[in-house]
Amino acid sequence: MLREPLRNGHSARITTEPNGIRTLSLTAVTLNDFSEKYTKVTCADPERVDDLWLKPGDILIQRSNTPDLVGTSALYKGRENWAIYPDLLIRVRLNSCITPEFAALMLRSRTVRDYFKAHAKGLAGSMPKIDQSTIASVKMLVPPLPEQHRIVETLEDHLSRLDAAGRELDTAQKKITSFRKSILLSLVPETIPSSWEMSTVGEAGSVGLGRQRHPDWHHGPEMHPYLRVANVFEDRIDTSDVMEMDFSGVFDRYRLEPGDVLLNEGQSPHLVGRPALYRGTPPNVAFTNSLLRFQAHPDVMPEWALMVFRRHLHARRFMREVRITTNIAHLSAKRLKPIEFPIPSLEEQKRRVQSCDELMSYADAMERVLKRNLVRAKHLRSSILERAFTGHLVPQDPTDEPTSVLLDHVRAEREAQGGSAKRGTRRPRKAADAAPPPPASTPSPATAVQQELPL
Repeated sequence: MLREPLRNGHSARITTEPNGIRTLSLTAVTLNDFSEKYTKVTCADPERVDDLWLKPGDILIQRSNTPDLVGTSALYKGRENWAIYPDLLIRVRLNSCITPEFAALMLRSRTVRDYFKAHAKGLAGSMPKIDQSTIASVKMLVPPLPEQHRIVETLEDHLSRLDAAGRELDTAQKKITSFRKSILLSLVPETIPSSWEMSTVGEAGSVGLGRQRHPDWHHGPEMHPYLRVANVFEDRIDTSDVMEMDFSGVFDRYRLEPGDVLLNEGQSPHLVGRPALYRGTPPNVAFTNSLLRFQAHPDVMPEWALMVFRRHLHARRFMREVRITTNIAHLSAKRLKPIEFPIPSLEEQKRRVQSCDELMSYADAMERVLKRNLVRAKHLRSSILERAFTGHLVPQDPTDEPTSVLLDHVRAEREAQGGSAKRGTRRPRKAADAAPPPPASTPSPATAVQQELPL
């Protein structure tokens, strides 16, 4: 079904020269947005990229990305000869027996996406990759052209509704995030009542840095689990990946006690200082120097300290104290200690902690409902695509011209031009060689007139 051979793109360094060549980024395909904000200007050699200029109807497939994104595809909707595409994309141009819109939607189906994931290759620690042969081996059920148009029209209507629902869910998620922030900012105000004391972190408790990791301590007589920055999230400690090292002679110094508050010492700038309260799980655990530990004095509840630190995180107070090295922000103990720390009476702390817990539980409940709806929307999208490409989404018309007739026309045109049919446009196999029928639980429509062809 290919009109032209599959073609990898071209990589070149970014330039500020006025005669540079506009090149798409991978984000354009991921977001299906072919606008100027997802392009860069490169110093690509015009003679080497002469056949890489994009045309409407081109399909672009990511040949390398994360496991979830490798094989992501999109239909190019930009202007003709407006941009070229980089080496991590593969261009597909199809002949007239299949519309680009239909093919682009089929490439988003779960069956094709799972096929790409299963055939992606890569060394340990590297991005998985697919090659041209993997893409060319994808088999597509090709209905008559009128049915393709009906499928595309119906699918776009359904998917546009799901997209609108997705935008509403994204808005709801942002509102929940804003709600959490407003809870913390209102319960830990910037301007405190006169009955409160404005102290500092260093005066409200003790601050210490965890133990540095070292290869010599990967094995030893006193192995103990430890928490690191990858385990500490906001108000949550993830214990699914806890590592161990030797703490011979120093374990008591770094052992965590219930009520200790852990803060990320090194993180991306907007997450540095992210705090969680250690509540005793896992037991007998230490911490490394990627974390800071705050141990509250008797007049400060650990839960109140957590609220103060969460408030500073969302108000971006910690960001004013960080030092950045290679895009990682660091919040040292020295810089943390002078940060303001409001202290109301213990009774007032208890009341506000309880109010925070109640309000946050409402936010948690809303977020659980939101996540369930996101999962339902994902499954519904997948189900609609599967129905579309198994002949169950739109009615079929037996009067439609069969695909085989169109393929004969395409083949005749090529022969008239003196060329032989390229791979993917050979005569369709006989029914006996066709793909096996779908399971009995999903019967194929009796009137379906389709050909299964490789790209």
